[in-house]
Amino acid sequence: MTAPSTTATSRVLKAPTADRDRATDPDVRRTVEAVIADIRDRGDVAVREYSERFDHWQPESFRMSDAEIAAAIGRLPQQVIDDITFVQEQVRGMAERQLASLTDFEMETFPGVRLGQRNVPVAASGAYVPGGRYPLLASAHMTIVTAKVAGVPRVAAATPPIRGEVPDATIAAMHLAGADEIYLLGGVQAVAALAVGTESIPRVDLLAGPGNAFVAEAKRQLFGEVGIDLFAGPTEVLIVADDAADPFVVAVDLLSQAEHGPDSPAVLITTSEQVATETMAHIERLLPDMPTKDFAEPAWRDHGQVHLVPDLATAYRLADDFAFEHVQILTEQPRAALDAMHNYGALFLGEGTCVSYGDKTIGTNHVLPTRGAARYTGGLWVGKYLRTVTYQEVTDTGSSAMLGEVTGRAARVERFEGHARSGDVRVAKYGDRRFDWIDAARG
Repeated sequence: MTAPSTTATSRVLKAPTADRDRATDPDVRRTVEAVIADIRDRGDVAVREYSERFDHWQPESFRMSDAEIAAAIGRLPQQVIDDITFVQEQVRGMAERQLASLTDFEMETFPGVRLGQRNVPVAASGAYVPGGRYPLLASAHMTIVTAKVAGVPRVAAATPPIRGEVPDATIAAMHLAGADEIYLLGGVQAVAALAVGTESIPRVDLLAGPGNAFVAEAKRQLFGEVGIDLFAGPTEVLIVADDAADPFVVAVDLLSQAEHGPDSPAVLITTSEQVATETMAHIERLLPDMPTKDFAEPAWRDHGQVHLVPDLATAYRLADDFAFEHVQILTEQPRAALDAMHNYGALFLGEGTCVSYGDKTIGTNHVLPTRGAARYTGGLWVGKYLRTVTYQEVTDTGSSAMLGEVTGRAARVERFEGHARSGDVRVAKYGDRRFDWIDAARG
């Protein structure tokens, strides 16, 4: 993403050296198209072939049995189980509070005219939990716990094997979160199988969860056939800091998100030149010994940015222009950002919190909009698994006749004669009025 323009009194102390391409790589697009089409045509046979090709994994059944799940959980230290349980309690608590904010209602607008709203969960959702180098078991909390709180009766979860082995912690997280089915299956083949259905994997109605470029492209291509949570891109972090910020904390927090991938942008907007220069110096000292520097280093080098601005009002406006996924406010009065800012996936207020808390432990959902999508959408939440539907009932004949009169007039203005006649028949039946077209039709 190219940096938004700054004012004449603002300075860019570090600019990105590469632009993030918004277009899908043609090779990725073609590969994903071919895999989806093949799975649609050949079902389980194709899924098995792709699993063997991409993950060297071809078990007798991709769905894990109760015994296999119990064995995976049994191999874990109790502390890991306790920590998974703690985090899921936080996610569940947040989702339950969100659910409580959504209310069904029924109101009477005229005598005998009742309008209502209900929030109905989807019948089945799919949760994709990435594996590979970084098994993001926290994604199981976000995509499965939240769906279950919403009341989704069937949650099918998939995660890839890691170098031919069962990812025990991820399996435990999926099971403890409440997954009804767990498939040890990864990549496009997992997402496509869940979306289109195969002989052994029933289709779902909504797909959620992050993944690599191939998984993201598969969700993009399948959107419409199934619902999806978000069009996901590389992780983003932006920090707004004033002269009260600790440059070392700023540096650590920027790198904590840069390690997600070599194209993950980390941006600092600050009113303090000292904070800016010291932060950049700390980053240069931290990177050489960082275990994940093969991702964090190119991310910072190619996509890192530092902007020096005259005041916090300018900082907040510039941050809104970025519309980043994660925004940290490291200022003397961080809660001011709640009113000053509008475009973000999640806001992290003050030095006592950080994006890593949101990613791993605190309870808010970490599946968030990227690539500027925060301008028009929020992240994954319990409401994503619900369909807000309406119903109508008219039992009073006088009200029905009145509505029929208005409907007839309104529909004829739009030249929808069929619509108008639906109103007319009720006016004739309940309002004792004759219509030439009705008399002619009945003979």
